[in-house]
Amino acid sequence: MPSIAPPSDWITRFSSDAGGPVLDIACGAGRHARFFLARGLAVTAVDRDISGMADIADVPMLKLIAADLESGPDTWHPTPEAYATVVVANYLWRPLLPALVEAVAPGGRLLYETFALGNERFGKPSNPDFLLMPQELREAVADRMEVRAFEEGETDTPRPAVIQRIYAVKGKPRALS
Repeated sequence: MPSIAPPSDWITRFSSDAGGPVLDIACGAGRHARFFLARGLAVTAVDRDISGMADIADVPMLKLIAADLESGPDTWHPTPEAYATVVVANYLWRPLLPALVEAVAPGGRLLYETFALGNERFGKPSNPDFLLMPQELREAVADRMEVRAFEEGETDTPRPAVIQRIYAVKGKPRALS
């Protein structure tokens, strides 16, 4: 098995009662996909390069999708309201953000953390195209999800960085009268 970083503390903290199916965007070697699979949840893991998950590619509860999420209008997008849990860590492609919010099923959650403006002081990423603006994740879910936890600012763990994190839940559909 390849050496894989542990799952993010933010993701694990707000996943104790998370349901599946789970969507793990820009999954890399699958640290979060593996975490949710170990909990018995079905996971769809998406990345441009899925070779880091070759050792578990045959796990029945795992669906691997190789897709360049930034390749234009014909790129892969998640099915709306198809996932109980959507996870994104250390990745930002703004054109995809609305589709990720939409992919969360009613009653489901979005767990998102990535680098924010100011991170250029600590190294990469330093391009503002890949750094969240202040309150950007909160604004992305405004009027569509309930924010249960939100953080932004400097951190030392796992390395010095400026980050933004959100845990948001999509309200359940209202009964029609």
